Amino acid sequence: MIVCIAEKPSVAKEIAKVLGANASHDGYMEGNGYQVTWTFGHLCTLKEPQDYCEQWKRWSLGALPMIPPRFGIKLIDNQGYEKQFKTIERLMQAAEGIINCGDAGQEGELIQRWVMQKARAKCPVQRLWVSSLTEEAIREAFSQLKPQEEYQSLYEAGLCRAIGDWLLGMNATRLYTIKYRRDPRQVLSIGRVQTPTLAMIVKRYFEIKDFKPEKYWVLSTVYRGVTFNSTKGKIKDPKAFSDLKALKEKDFEVTSVEQKAGTEAPPRLFDLTSLQVECNKKYSFSADDTLKHIQSLYEKKLTTYPRVDTTYLSDDIYPKCPGILQGIRPYAPLIQPLMGKRLKKSKKVFDSSKVTDHHAIIPTGTDPSTVAISLDEKRVYDMVARRFIAVFYPDCKFSTTTVMGAVEKIEFKVTGKQILDEGWRIVFGGKSDQPDEGEKSDDKEQSLPAFEKGEHGPHEPMLTEKQTTPPKPYTEATLLRAMETAGKTVEDEELRDAMKANGIGRPSTRAAIIETLYKRNYISKVRKSLEPTATGIALIGVIQEELLKSAELTGQWEKKLRDIEAHKYDSRQFIEELKQMVAQIVQEVMSDGTRRMAY
Repeated sequence: MIVCIAEKPSVAKEIAKVLGANASHDGYMEGNGYQVTWTFGHLCTLKEPQDYCEQWKRWSLGALPMIPPRFGIKLIDNQGYEKQFKTIERLMQAAEGIINCGDAGQEGELIQRWVMQKARAKCPVQRLWVSSLTEEAIREAFSQLKPQEEYQSLYEAGLCRAIGDWLLGMNATRLYTIKYRRDPRQVLSIGRVQTPTLAMIVKRYFEIKDFKPEKYWVLSTVYRGVTFNSTKGKIKDPKAFSDLKALKEKDFEVTSVEQKAGTEAPPRLFDLTSLQVECNKKYSFSADDTLKHIQSLYEKKLTTYPRVDTTYLSDDIYPKCPGILQGIRPYAPLIQPLMGKRLKKSKKVFDSSKVTDHHAIIPTGTDPSTVAISLDEKRVYDMVARRFIAVFYPDCKFSTTTVMGAVEKIEFKVTGKQILDEGWRIVFGGKSDQPDEGEKSDDKEQSLPAFEKGEHGPHEPMLTEKQTTPPKPYTEATLLRAMETAGKTVEDEELRDAMKANGIGRPSTRAAIIETLYKRNYISKVRKSLEPTATGIALIGVIQEELLKSAELTGQWEKKLRDIEAHKYDSRQFIEELKQMVAQIVQEVMSDGTRRMAY
């Protein structure tokens, strides 16, 4: 028998159906030479400190740093897990071969490898790599099975991540809890990604709290019903333009009228982070909610694998796109104009060099009207489907008009934008898909009347008092973007793509990190804004080791993990660096006698 092991019962059911393994047993399906079984996500975990050493059971500064000579795994203490594992173990012990059907990613590889190790599997193992759960995709993936050895670096990266989190989390949490807690029942949780994320939120909180607004003035004038702003920008001294009456007595003259034609490409396809960002802005979904919805859509065969960090499709997907479009029938009115002609193929969409394990999130082509999904799942699916349809539409064409004017020697300017051909905007009801939160809004969408160079006439000048504003608090949307770029504010999509390798956390784990901060009572949500609690502020206040709270440094570790996966960095070196770092942190904190937790 060939044993196939999936990560969830629902996924195992789809695989068994394709393979003809239709006989149900307790914990597995069987038929046609296959036995298809499953885990429930993680069945195994790294051993806890007391499993290595009895003296590590008691929380003590003298026991730190805890660095096992060799890391081991154990079953998670759960009766249901133990029962399923016994089934898996029995099947694997008798198997002729095993097919690893875990989620096609770093965590999925780790989950299944640990189970196989614990079950002492000895037979050859092959890897199934699938990006959607449609019957066609599963059959295609089974025709392209590869030896498990080809995914060794993927496993090593996942293992290094788990060991790194253990080393830092176990040691730093005990260290700070014993040394700085004020309540004997309190645990000060420290994490490799969790702590720098909290540090970003605390830093933003104090930037807002300590912000001192400064007054400034803006000179503008209204001519022919249109507001022109002075090109001088912010004016610190209003006395320079105090005599508005004298200014008004002079005619406003149009000095130049310039028109430029432009095009706007469709918005990019979704990776997980950008989908979580858009869902948070549009529907106030938490990152965790969005992940659950898109994971459910994947398991219902409506969308492709969700835990991805690319917005591109590989070139081999292009021939399949007409079929995918025709399958999503509720969108027929939008798809009809695309049919009967060659679909547009843009390098901003199709680029195999930008795709590693998985491509961007797109519909599978399964008709969504034939599958029972919740209202929130429909909302998420609609966003994914419209983005996919839009990339095949023509660019939006527009005309930008810039009008310059002057009163005496003072220059004024106004810009307007006129849509000439909506192109892909039709897919979104004639509107642009929402820009990233934090991007500046401007008046470029306004239409301007016809102006001619040299015309002049009366105008109404005004000096408007304003004041500088503090940074905005993080929302889940803007926090996800900050995690993606290690705390740097980046609006340019191409630059953001380049920085993803140094982001903190992975797309699949960032939602869980934010949820952990809530559960630890380190942050709270005030409407959509994220604010640190007194405990969160106090914890970051007592941590002076940059290694623990720097998003940039954590991003560098994240880059090394990706390099391990890409055969560019040695996993043993990464673990040694982490061991040295933990030892250094323990030494520095132990020798400190000045810091205290303040509430």
